[in-house]
Amino acid sequence: MVGAILAGGAGRRMAGSKAARMLAGRPLAAYPAAALRPSCARVALVAKPGDELPDIAGVELWDGEPSEPRHPATGIAYALDQADERVLVCACDMPFVTDGDCRRLIDAARDRGEAPAVVAVAGGALQPVLGIYPPSALAPLAAAAASGARLVDAVEALGPVLVELPVEAVRSVNTEEDLAAAERELGQPRRST
Repeated sequence: MVGAILAGGAGRRMAGSKAARMLAGRPLAAYPAAALRPSCARVALVAKPGDELPDIAGVELWDGEPSEPRHPATGIAYALDQADERVLVCACDMPFVTDGDCRRLIDAARDRGEAPAVVAVAGGALQPVLGIYPPSALAPLAAAAASGARLVDAVEALGPVLVELPVEAVRSVNTEEDLAAAERELGQPRRST
């Protein structure tokens, strides 16, 4: 399985590339990379050409995601196309996801064989940027991106297996305030996995 860190967003609320923003001395994308690495044979940073991206040891750069449409399904579809196998995706702005959270998704996928997708749910909300997608999801996700469908609706249409994860695991860093809060919290001991 390939781990794919989704970094193709515009980052408007943070005035630029989230993936390269520094958090506690490391690029923001390094946190999901560390969570994916133990469970994935390869890990790749998925982005659009020309995006500002950090150099993370052991992480491949897949920067050929189509410039349009700007939609998270575009990044997932591109990762599936590049990998030509199942991908475990995680947004680049999720520094609190752990390798244990990733293993729970993988275990659920293993238990159910060829499920269309295995996606995190936290606090009752589907979290489509943290999940496992098989190659068969490429066409429906690309079509959803092209039509502008909401990612949640497109992923629900796949009939995914849902895996409950802690809300903390899927917490995103979307603003400067979120970044400052995460900076303060990462000085605290991390929860065990």
